[in-house]
Amino acid sequence: MSDYRIKGETGEWEVVIGLEVHAQVTSNAKLFSGAATAFGAEPNTQVSLVDAAMPGMLPVPNRECVRQAVRTGMAIEARINKWSRFDRKNYFYADLPQGYQISQLYHPLVGEGSLHIEADEKAGIAHGKMIGIERIHVEQDAGKLMHDQHPTMSFVDLNRSGVALMEIVSKPDMRSPAEAGAYLRKLRAILRYVGSCDGNMEEGSMRADVNVSVRRPGEPFGTRTETKNVNSVRFVMQAIEYEARRQVELIESGGAVVQETRLFNPDTGTTRTMRSKEDAHDYRYFPDPDLLPLELDDAFLDECRASLPELPDAKRARYEAAGISAYNAGVLTAEVESARWFDALLDAGAEPKAAANWVTSELFGALNRLGKDISDCPVTPAQAAELLGLVADGTISGSIAKQVFEIMLETGDAPAKIVEEKGLKQTSDTGAIEKVIGEVLAANADKVDQYRGGKEALFGFFVGQTMKAMQGKANPQVVNELLKKALG
Repeated sequence: MSDYRIKGETGEWEVVIGLEVHAQVTSNAKLFSGAATAFGAEPNTQVSLVDAAMPGMLPVPNRECVRQAVRTGMAIEARINKWSRFDRKNYFYADLPQGYQISQLYHPLVGEGSLHIEADEKAGIAHGKMIGIERIHVEQDAGKLMHDQHPTMSFVDLNRSGVALMEIVSKPDMRSPAEAGAYLRKLRAILRYVGSCDGNMEEGSMRADVNVSVRRPGEPFGTRTETKNVNSVRFVMQAIEYEARRQVELIESGGAVVQETRLFNPDTGTTRTMRSKEDAHDYRYFPDPDLLPLELDDAFLDECRASLPELPDAKRARYEAAGISAYNAGVLTAEVESARWFDALLDAGAEPKAAANWVTSELFGALNRLGKDISDCPVTPAQAAELLGLVADGTISGSIAKQVFEIMLETGDAPAKIVEEKGLKQTSDTGAIEKVIGEVLAANADKVDQYRGGKEALFGFFVGQTMKAMQGKANPQVVNELLKKALG
C-alpha cells in the first residue's frame, strides 16, 4: 500500500491512477498499408492511398505489427488471444481521413498481464508492487493538425495517419505519482528490450493518457478525469500531482468532479478541460467489415516466444547472482543499451562485481561529463575489459587506471599500449619501494615518533606519501606490508 496522500482541509485523500500508454510499433510500414513511418519526414510524403482513405482502398494487416504486439504481450506474461477482431471507432476530426479509426474494443489481441515495479526508497516507493495490465490492443494513429503554418488556416499532415500503435491499458493499481513514474519507466524499458517500440517520448512514439481520481482511503473509486497525450515521465507525474490536488480542492469546496478529457500544459504544470468524456457508445463501435478476424496459430506464437530476449527482471536477477549489488544491477538493466554494453564487457572476461562498480561510477560519470550516450561510447567493452584486467593482475593500480581511462577516452588507444608508452606499470620491486619508504620516514621523523607513541591513524599518511613519491606506481599491498615492517 502506498503511503502517498493528499492532505486536504477535511483530511487525507488517496489518489487512484491508471495509465493508457500508446506505443508506436517498430515497423517499416503502417498497420494497414505499406507507407513508410520514419520520423521527421516532410509533411504528407509518407501517405498511401489507404492512409488518405481514397474510395475503394482496402486495409491489409501488417504481419510484423501483429507480431510485435504479441511479443510485447508475452514480455508482460499476458494472455495472448488467438482470436481477435478489429472494430471501427467512428468520429469526425479533420486529421482522420476515414471518419473512423480502426481499433480493437471488444476482442483485443492481448488480454490481462502484469508488470512489477521495484521498491525505491529515494523515489518514495517503500515496497515492490505488481501493477495489473488489462489489455493491449493494436490500432491506427490519426494524422496531425498544424495550426502555426498559416495565419487563418490549419494544415493537415497525414504522415502519422495509419501508423500502428499498441494501446497498453493498465488497471487502476497505482497510488502515487512515483508509482506511475516507475511503471512508465519499466514499461518503456521492456518495450525497448523487446524491440517493439523505440520508447522515444520526445518524438511522440510513446505517450500516455493519465486517468486520475481521488477518494477517502478505503472508500469506492471516485469520478476520474483523463489527461491526454502526456509525453514524458516527469510530465505524467506532474499531471497526476496537479490533477489530484485540483480534484480534492474541488470536492472539499462543495463541487463535484466531472468525467472529462483534459490537456496538460508543461509550461505551467497544470491541466485544463479539453472536452466532456465520451463513453464507448458515443463512438458507435462496430466490427470492421473490411477486415477478417485475426487467427493466430501455435507455430506463430512459438516463433514470437522464441524471439524474445532476456528481459530486465531476468537480467537483473542474473547480475545479482553473479555478486553485483541490487542497486548496480538496477542501474545496469534500466536501459537496454547499457545492459547490452555490460554483457559485452562480461563476455570479454571482466569480473562481474568490479566491472559493475567501474561502469556505474567511472564510465557513466565520464559519459555524463562528455554528454554522450553508451551507444556512442569512445571505449569498447573489450578495451574496458583489458583495463580492468590490468588492475586485477596488479600491472597498474586503481589510481593509475583512472589516468589510463582518461587517455583512452581522448585517443581510443588500447590500455596496454598506453601503459607501455607512458611507463605506468605498477612496481612491486621491494628494493625500490623500501628505498622510498626510508626517505619518507626520514623526512617525517616527528610523525614516526607520534605513530610509535600510539597515533596509529598516521599509517595512512605514510602510505599516501610513499605512493605520491612513486607517482602512484607502487603496488599498494607491497607498500602496506613494507611500511608495517619499517615502522615496527
